[in-house]
Amino acid sequence: MSELIKIAPRIEESKYQHKPVVALESTIITHGMPYPENVETALEIEEIIREIGAEPATIAIIDGKIKVGLSRDEIKELAETDQEVKKVSRRDLAWVTSMGKYGATTVAGTMAIAARAGIKFFVTGGIGGVHRGGNNTFDISADISELGRTPVTVIAAGAKAILDLPLTYEKLETEGVPVIAYRTDEIPAFYSRISGIKAPIRLDTARDIAKLVAAQESLEIDNGILVTNPIPEKDEIPADEINPEIIRAVKEAEDKGISGKDITPFLLDRIKEITEGRSLEANISLVKNNARLGAEVALAHKQFLAAGYQL
Repeated sequence: MSELIKIAPRIEESKYQHKPVVALESTIITHGMPYPENVETALEIEEIIREIGAEPATIAIIDGKIKVGLSRDEIKELAETDQEVKKVSRRDLAWVTSMGKYGATTVAGTMAIAARAGIKFFVTGGIGGVHRGGNNTFDISADISELGRTPVTVIAAGAKAILDLPLTYEKLETEGVPVIAYRTDEIPAFYSRISGIKAPIRLDTARDIAKLVAAQESLEIDNGILVTNPIPEKDEIPADEINPEIIRAVKEAEDKGISGKDITPFLLDRIKEITEGRSLEANISLVKNNARLGAEVALAHKQFLAAGYQL
């Protein structure tokens, strides 16, 4: 393990005791939600995971050190610091650490560090993918390629609805990533429970998801797995309501010349304004829902480990 990666003692102890650990990203704190909802949500997600019986490990970079398992004070520091916090994908890890900067890890960045720390499960809100118009611009999130090469199981509410969803799932298929829909025949669309895209795999229990993960490990297939978990019905924003607002926000981004890693924070913030905060409430609901499922899958997976992968 690199000296630049610092694993919290509670995470090391959990691994030693064979207690499941669930990784969490940190861009949700710095780029995905406003203060104070960002801190409150981050701490509530960690508590949900603990209540189910797993150990949460929020990952971020503080003063050039990659921290696996932030403390409560470090989560607050990340949210409240007056220093610039970089959005860190795989390509940015060496730069941000070498410069001694603060960094919040994306899905790709979090997966890369989680794998090095021996953490097999990761909960987030939604993954990045092919942006709208990506067939011309080639604006494709590194989350896709990370899922294609890093053996971490990601639990999310699907790809972010601001993306070109059909192209995103076509690209995931090309990368060889199993995409599971939890208790639904359609892949969810982040704010919405359905996307119109048929699920390649439907599984209805955490145990069955863990069984698939165990089988993939037994076969020594070294890519990730995406588990898509629909937002709770009471907090859903139906696709026919949210899609026009997304199109409106995307047009604004194009008019302002916003692209690359800046586009997702802009679109999420603009959609929050357009929906008068409803999208933020949906985002908080779905990531908590993902935390519950992620912890349950991690626990079930530990049972397969204890049984010696008896499928």
